[in-house]
Amino acid sequence: MKELPYQARAVIGRREMVTLPELGLTLCAKVDTGARTSALHAEDIESYEEDDHLWVSFTTRSGGPGTPAHVYRVHLHDRRKVRSSNGQSEWRYVIRTPLHLGELEYPVELSLTDRREMRHPMLLGRRALRRLLVAPGATFLHGEP
Repeated sequence: MKELPYQARAVIGRREMVTLPELGLTLCAKVDTGARTSALHAEDIESYEEDDHLWVSFTTRSGGPGTPAHVYRVHLHDRRKVRSSNGQSEWRYVIRTPLHLGELEYPVELSLTDRREMRHPMLLGRRALRRLLVAPGATFLHGEP
């Protein structure tokens, strides 16, 4: 067997509890090695310019439709064309924020999209999984929900 070209920082399961401290959110994220970009559930997404900076405002729910809505106003990091799992491409706003996963803390880019019909409000894609190993048969290795 070939050796890894790096030392893995951690082993994670197919689902993990993560915290986005700047947003004050703790939520269940699905780990998806097939997705390049991570995604966060967002509704009422609007971009605007203020004081020569681009911003995006959106509403999210950390635990599904029955949980209280959180409204955010965040610096807009980027706007990208993202292909969804059904093969359709769409332009999405991207924010950058710190992520806590167990003992790990690092910045992550999140595309904002309506995940209302999905089981998990957040998806962790390959860019957020650098130097992590995924154990697909395990869940919540870094904390129970």
